[in-house]
Amino acid sequence: MDAHSRGRADDIDPADQWVLNPRTGNYELRLDHSAGQSQAPATTHRSTGSVPAGPPVETPAAAPVPGQRRRRVGEQGGGGQQPPASRRRPKGGGARKKKVLLWTGGAMAFVLVGGGTGAYLIYQKLDGNISVIDPVGAESKGFRKGEAFNVLVIGTDKRTGEGNAGYGDNDSPGHADTTILFHVSKDRTNATALSIPRDLMTTIPECESRQPDGKILTIPGQEKARFNVSLGQDGRDPGCTMRTVKELTGLTVDHFMMVDFNAVKELTTAVGGVKVCVEKPVDDPKSHLKLPAGESVVQGEQALAFVRTRSSFGNKSDLDRIKIQQQFLSSMIRQLKSSETLTSPTKLYGLAQAATNALTVDKGIGSLSKLQDMAGELSGIDTKNISFATLPVIDNPDEPKPITVVPHPTQAPELFAALQNDVSLTEVKKKAQDTKNAQAQAQAKLLQGTRAEAVDVRVDVYNGSGVRGAAQSTINWLQNEQGVNRSTNRSNAPEKAARTTLAYAPNQADQARKLADMMGLPATALKPGPQDAAPREPMTLVLGADFKGAGVPVNGPVKAPDVVKVEADKQVCAK
Repeated sequence: MDAHSRGRADDIDPADQWVLNPRTGNYELRLDHSAGQSQAPATTHRSTGSVPAGPPVETPAAAPVPGQRRRRVGEQGGGGQQPPASRRRPKGGGARKKKVLLWTGGAMAFVLVGGGTGAYLIYQKLDGNISVIDPVGAESKGFRKGEAFNVLVIGTDKRTGEGNAGYGDNDSPGHADTTILFHVSKDRTNATALSIPRDLMTTIPECESRQPDGKILTIPGQEKARFNVSLGQDGRDPGCTMRTVKELTGLTVDHFMMVDFNAVKELTTAVGGVKVCVEKPVDDPKSHLKLPAGESVVQGEQALAFVRTRSSFGNKSDLDRIKIQQQFLSSMIRQLKSSETLTSPTKLYGLAQAATNALTVDKGIGSLSKLQDMAGELSGIDTKNISFATLPVIDNPDEPKPITVVPHPTQAPELFAALQNDVSLTEVKKKAQDTKNAQAQAQAKLLQGTRAEAVDVRVDVYNGSGVRGAAQSTINWLQNEQGVNRSTNRSNAPEKAARTTLAYAPNQADQARKLADMMGLPATALKPGPQDAAPREPMTLVLGADFKGAGVPVNGPVKAPDVVKVEADKQVCAK
């Protein structure tokens, strides 16, 4: 609260006035009436009916907070009488634990805070801080038991906020500068944070964007465009970025959270700084980052410099900057999971204030209560089961001197398939996977007999899966990684197929077994073809609806791909 609100007595931080009531187990706000506060009647203890000793405790009923309307992007703060706050009592908070989870890296962050009964006194102020955008066509199903969900965290490079104009073009509408797709598993045991490079060339689909004045603008799609122009450019709002990510990954984005540079500065200051580690001393004149070798604690401008620098680590590319941001995020999570943060009312209040000021979210999570719901879904995930991964990419083959990248033809679909099938990169579901693998191995015994060499396998590949580019990605995988050079893309099958099948002649059985091994095809996928095949006649492979991605076994579970990733529970020194 600020100095003009109910929770401030002269220069006393309201967070320092929260004290633990030993009778209820809740933090409650105690005001020093000698500092100019109006005298409130003594409060009756809820469970015993007695009047507690010591200074009186203000309850939500005794001290309502002025209501605030929801602030939306494009609205100006200020004048106008606000309606009175609701006087309903909050639900009992004795059994609730304080939950805080913060992510911040590059130009993105979020904090989710849940409090006890006394938190109602500042609830409406925090709730009113949150900016809301309602993407056209977005629907919120809430957080359902047994269903995974995906949150897109977008860091914009728009130079709004105090002290940020000097970082670049102050008049730019901003881009999707740092983007992480946060996938939470259906059983809430693990999560994967997938970083999407801003210089990725991809397809941006046509989208309808809600403008600040409320009008709906239809923006044409664009092929072979940089991913970062999916936001801000040509009037695109975060809903356009959500659609772009779905087009790219095949995953439905349920919610988004967007912040600017100020989030990093304010949130790192609120948490008391973030521990980072560098192998060598850093003195970067571009980002103004100066650090000695070894561990340091950064906050404010220095934290922003750390996650923005591209000249100090690796090969000075955006891909290396992503690694630094992931290491920073991992350290932030560990800091917030520490007892010194979770048990400090002052830090909790500061984090809540900074985070809600920084957030712009979709309508589905556009209130403090809905953010608390999401915090509850995330609260049980151990840091060792949170993985950060970067979308696998290769240099753009369309550029003589590549400055952009495109998805890796086989590794990217494999990673997307893992997320679509809710497979953890931390392998917390290893036991279940081992069981399914054992079943697949038992079925593989049906494929007894000799195997041909990969170079001798001939196959025509048809796409009946309904997945765009499935045949070509399979050909790329077969030729580049399996050595099946005599494979050909025959484009679309005459009709969609429910299952993947491989038709072969008896004299091609050794080739069929070899290809089945590579692709994880079950015995039931092998179909009789012609009675006798000519020496150079290929087999026929039709990809069906069970196709999960090039290199991903059709039979049995999807395996976690072998990608470079950062684990949230480990400290890594930047190189």
